[in-house]
Amino acid sequence: MSAPASQIEQLAERVERLLIRHEELARTNALLSQQVEALTQERESLKSRLSAARARVDALLERLPPLKNAA
Repeated sequence: MSAPASQIEQLAERVERLLIRHEELARTNALLSQQVEALTQERESLKSRLSAARARVDALLERLPPLKNAA
C-alpha cells in the first residue's frame, strides 16, 4: 500500500507546486497588463502632444513670408 500512497503524495505535491506557479503567473500577468495599460495611455498622450505641436509648427510656417526665388 505504500507505493500507491507514495505516488498519491508525489502527485499531490506536484499539483500543489503547479497551483503555486499558476498563482505566480497570474500575478505576473496582472502586473504586465497594468504596465501595458499605462504605456498605452502614455503613448496616446504623446501622440496627442505631437499632433498639437505639429499644428503649432504648421501655423507658424503659414505666418512666414513667402520665399523669393534666388536667381
